[in-house]
Amino acid sequence: MLMNKKSITLGREETLQGDTLTVHLEKDKDLIALLKQHFSGIKWRPDKQRWEMPYDSKLKSTFFAVFKGKAWIDYQQLLQAIEKPKPKEEPSPSLKPLNDHQRDKIDLFRIWLENKRYSPNTIKTYTETLGVFFRFYADKALGEISQQDIIYFNNNYIIGRGYSSSYQNQFINALKLFYSKIENKILDVELIQRPRGEKKLPNVLSKEEVKGILESLQNTKHKAMLSLIYACGLRRGELLRIKPQDILSDRRLLHIKQSKGKKDRVVPMSPKLLEMLREYYKSYKPKVWLFEGQYEGERYSERSLEQVFKNAIKQSNLKKSATLHWLRHSYATHLLESGTDLRYIQELLGHKSSKTTEIYTHVSTQNIQKIKSPFDDL
Repeated sequence: MLMNKKSITLGREETLQGDTLTVHLEKDKDLIALLKQHFSGIKWRPDKQRWEMPYDSKLKSTFFAVFKGKAWIDYQQLLQAIEKPKPKEEPSPSLKPLNDHQRDKIDLFRIWLENKRYSPNTIKTYTETLGVFFRFYADKALGEISQQDIIYFNNNYIIGRGYSSSYQNQFINALKLFYSKIENKILDVELIQRPRGEKKLPNVLSKEEVKGILESLQNTKHKAMLSLIYACGLRRGELLRIKPQDILSDRRLLHIKQSKGKKDRVVPMSPKLLEMLREYYKSYKPKVWLFEGQYEGERYSERSLEQVFKNAIKQSNLKKSATLHWLRHSYATHLLESGTDLRYIQELLGHKSSKTTEIYTHVSTQNIQKIKSPFDDL
């Protein structure tokens, strides 16, 4: 029986380099040494906090042999990727690897995005989307790619393979920006079919459900992280970028720096929350970030935070497929239901447009529940 509870998670993704095996494991020197020793093509991806190597169907059995008795191999994500049904008809040929010229162009685009201070997630999304497009037209020089080629890729690769509307929009935005800024070529975006905007309501938990999730946590750090997200309406990245000095305890404020849209904002903190954070700080004594990983000065990972929330959902016996962002939605909705002005909620959430905040009026039950159904008069 494995007692050390070390685990290695295997997955499979299509990346710029082709079909890729992804490896998540703890920062354990012995495990990493074995990984490097037995898998020559393995590379560390700091942006994704994981190891990657070209996929091979024989790799799973090799992992079991190498790490037998040393770590638990979790290959459920790998099975899901393998078992994922493919379209009955392939609307386009298999993608070829990037050539050197295409890689150089992507690097130029990445540098331009970095200089313009685009967020790391946007840079990652745009460059990866551009890479897929280049691989689709691997046999064609960039200067020969026409607007009709772009329309064909949009219709036959993205729409034809059933990719999401958000991916389709990301592709169009990335191509438009690349050609205008790197290639000095203006695209008529109106000719490229964009998806109709989806009007989905935010998912919201009740106060009782939020309380149940938070009370299910026994770990001081885990409870402090999720409590802070709900109590201040934070995005995942905002929480992980907080430093101890960002908490202005004398004024009961949290200073959120350079969030989405490169904006700063302050949000109020309750005495109850401040007391919880003081207890957490005394126990963990973080040095750089308020919430640090296994090593001093290392920021807590997004993946680990997601797992904390997933475990809390399970422990609280909540029968909903909730995500971490539901806590932020719940914060906004509960503020609205308690009578907070929508303009203040907009500022607290860091929304650029009031229209973004107004969506919470559609999920607030405060006034809806007061409406009398005509059925009662029958």
